[in-house]
Amino acid sequence: MVETMVRPVETSIASAEEIIDDARNGRMFILADDASPENGAHLVIPAQMGTPAAVNFMARYGRGLVCLALTRRRSVELGLDMQAREVRDDDNAYAVSIEAATGVSTGISAADRARTIAVAIDGNATADDIVTPGHMFPVIARDGGVLVRAGAAEAAVDIARLAGLNPSGVICAIMREDGNLATLECLGGLAAEHDLRVGTISDLIAYRRRYDHLVKRRAELDFVSQWGGEWKAITFQNTVNNTEAIALIKGPIDTSGPVHVRMHVQTPFADVLGELREGHSSMIQRAMTRIGEVGSGVVVLLSSPAPDLASRVIEARQTGREDSAGRRVELREYGIGAQILNDLGITRITLLTNRSHNLVALAGHGIAIEGEDPLPLS
Repeated sequence: MVETMVRPVETSIASAEEIIDDARNGRMFILADDASPENGAHLVIPAQMGTPAAVNFMARYGRGLVCLALTRRRSVELGLDMQAREVRDDDNAYAVSIEAATGVSTGISAADRARTIAVAIDGNATADDIVTPGHMFPVIARDGGVLVRAGAAEAAVDIARLAGLNPSGVICAIMREDGNLATLECLGGLAAEHDLRVGTISDLIAYRRRYDHLVKRRAELDFVSQWGGEWKAITFQNTVNNTEAIALIKGPIDTSGPVHVRMHVQTPFADVLGELREGHSSMIQRAMTRIGEVGSGVVVLLSSPAPDLASRVIEARQTGREDSAGRRVELREYGIGAQILNDLGITRITLLTNRSHNLVALAGHGIAIEGEDPLPLS
């Protein structure tokens, strides 16, 4: 029966509305980043329906780590500590593993894990009702959901909330029998045999965009820079965490074609202090200079949500973690930046970058990357 997962069966993609309806009716579903056949996927079910049978199905057919997606608020209520001292914005935010304090034996059985799930999402339960470590692995979804981070935890919480259920979900990455991650192109058999709908995070982002908008224009200013000449700065408030982002706009923007865009998370050392460090120095200046050469474009400056960013970067360097605590952002994290581009009417871009990226967060916002323009290292 498991062999069907690797047979090349065409995978039909369900709409976000259909996935939400399945969640409302307690049905498990498969969730991929987008419809690209090479993407991996997760088994997902609302945590309220995290029965022993559901946990067992995930362990048997998903084969990945069975995790519990929770809101940040619920994690605080349960007093959960993070596994990692430093959690990068693009990382999965794993908390320390948990177990129900009562009603379990070894904790590893499907029934025991289902019991732990039920306790963790029970609004009457407190930190005294769980112990650590255990056999359930909480993942803390970012506030703002998939509009902020296009991850499986955020999607599971969003879907449960939109279905009118407890905002939590049980997720499990799907692996093949050989131990490699299963891609969407080989999941058609699993979906067909077990009557599971397949949805995408990009469609969920598009669905939420019709109802939710997380950025608000605040102020505008024209200025002249030594990098690229004349610019307009527009500030945007992130209504999720009240941080501020800035869009630097050069020249008249022709939205009929691709616009040169740089997405950048600010860091004090390279951007403010001019640190000379290979691969990191002067990225804003290089982007502004390049856009000045082209004649038009946008630099989106995103603020790290960490209020102690400088200290985190220093500690990360001292412990050998080169890119940490907001120094880098993947396209999963570009939700706020994508909404700023939406506000500016930009849907086609040439991305100023020196790295390849996952495109799901931008695609869900209706933004197509039509090319990449590397920034020369100096």
